[in-house]
Amino acid sequence: MSGFVKIAMDDYYSDSNWTTIINKYWIQAETMADPRVHGWLLFETPIPTAAVVLAYLAAVTIIIPQYMANRKPFRLKNTLIIYNAFQVLLSSYMFYEHLMAGWWRNYSLSCQPVDYGTSESATRMLNLCWVYYYSKLSEFADTIFFGLRKKNTQVTWLHLYHHSLTPFEAWILVKFIGGGHGTFSNIINNLVHVIMYFYYMVAAMGPEYQKYIWWKKHLTTLQLIQFFMVFFHSASALVYDCGYPRLISSGLMLHSVIFIVLFTNFYMQSYKREKNALKND
Repeated sequence: MSGFVKIAMDDYYSDSNWTTIINKYWIQAETMADPRVHGWLLFETPIPTAAVVLAYLAAVTIIIPQYMANRKPFRLKNTLIIYNAFQVLLSSYMFYEHLMAGWWRNYSLSCQPVDYGTSESATRMLNLCWVYYYSKLSEFADTIFFGLRKKNTQVTWLHLYHHSLTPFEAWILVKFIGGGHGTFSNIINNLVHVIMYFYYMVAAMGPEYQKYIWWKKHLTTLQLIQFFMVFFHSASALVYDCGYPRLISSGLMLHSVIFIVLFTNFYMQSYKREKNALKND
């Protein structure tokens, strides 16, 4: 970290152009990268991930809305059932792997350093982080399906922010910290996604199944609980120093606070709409 501070101070007093400065920071970052990830697809630089995210944003905010402007919405019933069932299975698999790779075995809840070794458990956790990264890219389909079904009110700023940010977080996870304390947020996220995508799967089956998903509004409550858990768990790595990067722990805390605020606002707005709808009835 001191290396970054020194470079920043040098750049402040230099006349270097942006290309040179960015290159210097990237060279410094590469010295901190996990050597086990060298040569992995999309992990040499963050540029491919940025390109994929920008393509996603262009597709769901410009291309698909224009394409669907004068067309009837797609039904996609079977596609949605299959997709959501796939996400349930994928999230269940990742939840299990997080347990078996460390959290059910020898990981400490107080503070867990990253194991950069080549043991079976360390490699298993790193490979799992790689799967987690690609799972975040697969979730772009959520927004694409909204667009094709002309459910444009579902494509909120919160939704786009969430889906655009998580691939970068997962990329950093694989590139620099493939394991350890920060993977707690992954395992909690996997558990929430098992429940969330199960709800979406049942909802896609048709009106006759609506009676089985009366717990819709509790999904947001569950997501809020998730972010509170991640916040306090990340804070513990600042109290119990085990060598896990404090910058990452602080970043996870900030991330949690942002999402607590955003999801709380979303919950209040949704609850207000439901309350007004009941009054109108």
